[in-house]
This record gives sequence, C-alpha cells and structure tokens, in this order.
Amino acid sequence: MSTTNSAEMEEIVMVRPTFNPEPGPFEAPKSIPAIIGPKLVRADVPIITGFIPAGALIPDNFVVPHRNPSTGQGYQRLPQEARINELVTDLRKGRVDLPTSVLLNIRNRDARRAFKDGILNLAHVAEGGGKLGYEPKFYVVDGQHRILALKKLIEEFEGERWSKYQIPFTCMLGATEEEEMDQFYTVNSKAKSVRTDLAYELLSQRAQDAEVMESLVERGRDWQVTATNIVKELSTSSPVWRNRIRFAAMEKGDTVMPSASMISSLKQVLSSPYFKVLSSDQQVAILDSYWRGIRDILPEAFDEPSDFSIQKGIGVTVLHTLFTPVLEIARSRGASVTEPETYHKILRSAFDRLEGENASGDPVSGLNFWRAAPLGAAGSYSSSAGRRVLIARMQQRLPKITVQ
Repeated sequence: MSTTNSAEMEEIVMVRPTFNPEPGPFEAPKSIPAIIGPKLVRADVPIITGFIPAGALIPDNFVVPHRNPSTGQGYQRLPQEARINELVTDLRKGRVDLPTSVLLNIRNRDARRAFKDGILNLAHVAEGGGKLGYEPKFYVVDGQHRILALKKLIEEFEGERWSKYQIPFTCMLGATEEEEMDQFYTVNSKAKSVRTDLAYELLSQRAQDAEVMESLVERGRDWQVTATNIVKELSTSSPVWRNRIRFAAMEKGDTVMPSASMISSLKQVLSSPYFKVLSSDQQVAILDSYWRGIRDILPEAFDEPSDFSIQKGIGVTVLHTLFTPVLEIARSRGASVTEPETYHKILRSAFDRLEGENASGDPVSGLNFWRAAPLGAAGSYSSSAGRRVLIARMQQRLPKITVQ
C-alpha cells in the first residue's frame, strides 16, 4: 500500500492564511491564556492548550531534544533544512497556515505552578530555573520544523511581524524526558499516513489554485498534477484502461492497477521534452494509442488482465519507461504517433523475442512470459534491479534509429 508522509500533505492541503498581526513593535508577553485539559493517562502530568506568539519561544526560549547516539539522550531526528526552507517560502508567500498544535513540555513536576486561573505565567517559567529547580525552556516534543521555520523568518525576514505569529500549542507541565519520548513516539508512530492515491487526487484538485500550482512548479512536482489528470482521462476514455484503474476509496472490482502506481510510472514519460509540451488531449491520445498498439500484439493479456502482469505494476512501469524511446523511433520514421499500428510495428519484435523462466523453471516466451506468477516470468523482474534488466532486454530489441 502506497502512502505519503505528513510533510508532503502540508504541501498538498494548502489553505488561505488568516495571519494578520497587529501593527506596532512586538512586545514579549508575560503570560499566555490557556485552557487546562485532562492529565496524561499514563502519568500525573497536566496538559494545557492555547496560542502562543512565535516571539515568546524564539530565539532562545525553546529546546529541541535531538537524539545523541553517543549518550542515548534525546529522541528527535535532526531537522531537514529542505523542509524548513519550503515552509519558510510558503509562509512568506501566504500559501499555508499552521493550524495544528505543536507539542511542548516544561520539564520538572514543579512546572505546574507556572499555570494558574487559566494563565501560563511566562515570567514564572523563566524564573523557574532558580526558584523551582527546572530549566526555563519549552521542550519541543513535536513540531520542530514549524518552529524552526518561524525562527528563520524572525531572524531573516520581517522579525517584528513573524514574532507576532500565533502558534497553536499543547503543553505538558512537568513531563520527564522519558514521558516526552513516549508522547513523541505515539504522535509519530500511531498516526495513519495518507494514502498516496488520495494525496494525488487532492493535489490535482488543489492545483486549480494558481498559487498552489506555482508552488508545485517551484518544487518540481507539477508533473504529479499532469500525470493524475492523464490517468483520470485514460480511465474513462481509453478502451484499454476503462474500469481498470483503481482510485481512492474505490472497491477493487475489475480494476487491476492502483492509480498511485500508474501516476508514478508517468514521471519518466513526462520528462520527455517532446511529450511534456503537448496539450493534455494530445498526451492522452498518444498514450491511448501506445497501449492499444500493445494490446494488438497480445490481445489475450488484455481480455483477462488479472491473469497477466502487463497491466499491473511491473508491466506498466516497464512499458512506460520504454515509451520515450519508442516515441522517438516513431517520430524518426515520420509515423503517426496517434495510430496504434505505429507502436505495434515498433514493439512487435521486443515482445515476440522476450524469453524467461517461470517459477517452476520452465522456459516461457511471448504471451506466456507475461502470465501472472507462477505460470509466467514477468513477476520475477518486479524488484528495482529486475525492472532495469527487463527494460534493457526489451530496449535492445527495439529498432535502431537511422540518422540520414
């Protein structure tokens, strides 16, 4: 099952920011209104929640407890500078909000004294190192990239403005490092990642916003939108792929190819200088013709697609990798790139001469090569190395381009 991580979804589900700081210089607050909630189930630790201006944490009122492999202390991985920079760019251009709470902690049980009558007394926190015996810092249990992005904005861009940015926070009062670690593990290991197929569909929908699309172009991810739209169109208009592609929340039914895998396989196709500048209608027409040309070579494999590998991950990945050289061969011949017969002629030899061994060690070729395991041999090439070998073997059997 393909998934995508939460960092990618921060880029995908973009919302309009409501951040509108009050005019005037920033003044660090002495107290923060907050609401107290139930204690941690596994520890006698109170939890409060509210909003805190970034300037109350930054530059030196927080600690990220990074893992030290030598001492065994800390639990956070080192920050990824690329993620920080992307978030800085998105925040500056007004592309994202930060609506989810960062998880903080003030260590030492006596830290709970800093909260009273709905107010977290920051002066009390700062003085606690001497009076209450705890370090006067907020430990960042979850949300380091958000806080570090805001730190960069404050230090490098319009510090007064970004110091006023209100961060939603949840704060434990007096958890130990071990209890912090427990919560960090729960937050980062129990949350369900978003399926890649749903992420692509949301991305395509959000990309109708020009600013979102601009952001994707900057990150080199606009191909995902183009590929998603191509796959959607193939699934409805192509006789080869109609009802064969499974999108998010669909039952398997007669489908044989997950949309996420189909979309990913088109990345190399869309890197072709010729293909990527075509209109979406032309791109769909050419790919449909390509697959109809393949179907004309092995019609039985398309009549019963679940019994063969050709419309599954291994087949689609290999044949989409071959698409670019095949397209160039067709163009060098002056052949129509929207006629199935063009691709039939170019690929026929590559399919007919392909041989391998099935799970029983029996030699198979042609149509039988593409039968699903254990009868066919294509499944034995499903690893990355195996796909490279199969692609190379088929590419060697393609006609050569003759330069006039």
